[in-house]
Amino acid sequence: MRRRDFVRMGVLSSPGMMLAQTVQGGQTGKPGLDGAVVKAEHDRLGEAHTLGFSKIQFKTTGDETGGLLFVLEHQNLLKGGPFRHLHPDQDEWMYAMAGEYRVEIGDKKLTLGPGDSVLMPRKVPHVWAQVGETPGKLLVAFTPAGNMEAFFRDFGKAGKMPTEAAAVLPYGLVRTGPPLTI
Repeated sequence: MRRRDFVRMGVLSSPGMMLAQTVQGGQTGKPGLDGAVVKAEHDRLGEAHTLGFSKIQFKTTGDETGGLLFVLEHQNLLKGGPFRHLHPDQDEWMYAMAGEYRVEIGDKKLTLGPGDSVLMPRKVPHVWAQVGETPGKLLVAFTPAGNMEAFFRDFGKAGKMPTEAAAVLPYGLVRTGPPLTI
């Protein structure tokens, strides 16, 4: 038995750790709900992700929450954002930590600044873009997690948003229009 496996078994067998890993009455089977801190500017899994206009760090994963939640941080290095889209099965919540964002949800047009947040309900087309003169930063949560983590992992490796609408369907995204014009 490897030393780290032995240590992990001992730590995970403590009552506090077993309780921390319980999600909705079941075991996640994954460590992570152990109160471990994800430091600023770090990814939960130690990976690198980008969609070209932003740097993305995973803060908690669907595996850690029994599929209930996926949270990431977007550091918007350039102006812009994703194409207009909807999620048939996920609600998306966005919290502006820095910068200025234009957001459209259905026919509502909003502006977010630091400290503002908005919920983009499932099945409602939405789009957002960083429009400020300085880089922005967003905290974004998806519930349930669905395939959003896989989307950001797969396209984050490519370093750009997919151009084909059909490319995003397996991830639970429906492309409904172009990005916002800035």
